[in-house]
Amino acid sequence: MPWWLWMLLGLVLLILEVQTFGNFYLMFFGLGGLLVGLLVAIGVAEADWLQWLLFSVLSVVTLVLFRQPIVKRLSSAGPKVDSLVGEVAVVSAEIPAGGVGKAELRGSMWSARNGGPAPLKKNERCRVERVEGLTLWIRPE
Repeated sequence: MPWWLWMLLGLVLLILEVQTFGNFYLMFFGLGGLLVGLLVAIGVAEADWLQWLLFSVLSVVTLVLFRQPIVKRLSSAGPKVDSLVGEVAVVSAEIPAGGVGKAELRGSMWSARNGGPAPLKKNERCRVERVEGLTLWIRPE
């Protein structure tokens, strides 16, 4: 296979990886295709059987060596919603005891459930007890 076809295969696989929002499998086969394309372009791998062998081996080796660290790094990146526990939210409209309303936290409006026995008044400061989905459970400070 010509070098440019390997490069095209590698790019298509990388684009498909981006379109599937990253299970991080196709990326390594795309990298394998690009590496084989480079090896064919510089004249290292001319036989078709050798190109396919290199593609298979390079793809699987990069998958085994690099997928787990990449997934681990990306899954630990960014703030966790649970880190909102203990933060102070401000009630935007009165929320009855056990009721649901809105509260502002970190400049964003959230659904908030009053976890206390008394109603929460507008502009009252509350602590976040827990987070369930996109709903904050709050109690008076």
